[in-house]
Amino acid sequence: MTTLDKFAVGSHGVVTAVDGENKIRRRLFDMGITPGAEILLRKKAPLGDPLEVTVRGYELTLRKTEAACITMEVKND
Repeated sequence: MTTLDKFAVGSHGVVTAVDGENKIRRRLFDMGITPGAEILLRKKAPLGDPLEVTVRGYELTLRKTEAACITMEVKND
């Protein structure tokens, strides 16, 4: 398992846990990032921040610090 900020572009996986302070954790949950959700890392900015992901059928932009709070299990298809 690893965190979303360490994923390579084009990788996808399943959320296993969401950490972070209450404010960040609540924001991620409100955006649909909950345990069991599948996430695809679509793009990274040149310096690695922000990240563009697809979750629950829509595109979402996350800061690298937010992505570091999301523990993922990598899926190999």
